[in-house]
Amino acid sequence: MSKGYDMPPPYGPPPAAPPSYAQAVGGVPPSAPYIPTYHLRKDPEILTTIVPVVGPNSTHMVCPHCGAEIDTSTKSKPGIRAYIASAVLCLIGCFCGCCLIPCCMEQCMDVSHSCPNCDSYLGTYKK
Repeated sequence: MSKGYDMPPPYGPPPAAPPSYAQAVGGVPPSAPYIPTYHLRKDPEILTTIVPVVGPNSTHMVCPHCGAEIDTSTKSKPGIRAYIASAVLCLIGCFCGCCLIPCCMEQCMDVSHSCPNCDSYLGTYKK
């Protein structure tokens, strides 16, 4: 029959399962399984702000960034018209600084508007 060793019967209790990872490393098992929660979102509100057209002078408006009622602060700098006029003057022979006159003329300046309260950019008036 058998040659010196006994085989257990195929029926009976199954062997014990190995410990879980949390039990093996000494952690605390979770108290309940993780169930994700989903929050229903409403559609975002769309706020439309009508920004007045900026011109060559300071404009009275409500800043769309900080909501303050302001008069815009302006900075003038030479625009593309000034640089083109300077290049044309340079081509016709005005080399001694006369070609830079358009960079000093108010008619060739672009005016940049910003909020004096939050210093955000509001627009540029280009001539």
